[in-house]
Amino acid sequence: MKKRRRNFTSGFKSKVAIEALKERYSLSELAERFELHPNQISQWKQEFLENSSDVFDKKKDKPAQEEVDLDKLYAKIGKLEVERDFFKKKA
Repeated sequence: MKKRRRNFTSGFKSKVAIEALKERYSLSELAERFELHPNQISQWKQEFLENSSDVFDKKKDKPAQEEVDLDKLYAKIGKLEVERDFFKKKA
């Protein structure tokens, strides 16, 4: 019987990475506590540090992304209204 691969949430990964950054416990102690391999904790810690600057950059990009989505939605609404009017005339 095959073992299922474990999937971890981003919340769990960040929790482990923050604990590793605090350096209150060694990697082996954290690995035992969270039932992970120490290399996995090191990898998550490194990834956390590399992507930490993106947290503050995303706030600036959000309004532009929402405007694009609104434009698409308004176009879809217009298309649906035209179709509705067409079918209303045919009925």
